[in-house]
Amino acid sequence: MKALTWQGRGKISCETVPDPKIEHGRDVIIKVTACAICGSDLHLMGGFMPTMECGDVLGHETMGEVIEVGRDNAKLKVGDRIVVPFTICCGECRQCKWGNWSCCERTNPNGAMQAKVFGYPLAGLFGFSHLTGGIPGGQAEYLRVPYADVGPIVV
Repeated sequence: MKALTWQGRGKISCETVPDPKIEHGRDVIIKVTACAICGSDLHLMGGFMPTMECGDVLGHETMGEVIEVGRDNAKLKVGDRIVVPFTICCGECRQCKWGNWSCCERTNPNGAMQAKVFGYPLAGLFGFSHLTGGIPGGQAEYLRVPYADVGPIVV
C-alpha cells in the first residue's frame, strides 16, 4: 500500500509499505477514507519528537471503512464507517477504568522507555514516534486499529 512516511527532519514522502494485518483478536483493519493533518504533525516534520525512524507511517486523525475484523471484536463489523481517535485505549486497565484514556497502561509497547523521558508511561498513539509505541499511522491506504472495540466511533 502507499503511505506518507517520515524520512528525516523536514522530509516526508509517499512510499510503498507492507499492508497491515490483524495481530490481536480485538483489532480491525480499515480502508482509510480521510486523515487530517494535525499541528502535532509539525513537531514530527520539524524533527522535534525523539525516536522517529526513517519509514515511520504518519497520521493520527483518521476515519475509514472496516474491511477486516479480529475474532474477539464484537463491536464492529465489515462495512462500518469509523472515526479513529489518536489515543489507543484497552478499556480494561486501571487508568482506562478511571477514564484516563491517554494514560492506558497496555497500549504503548515502549511505555518503559517513555516513562524514562516523561516520568510515566502514556497510551500508544498512532503515527507519533517509537516513544509512543511506534504504531503506524493513518496517512495510508489502510490502517490496523488495535483495541478497536474501545476507542473508535461508528458514524
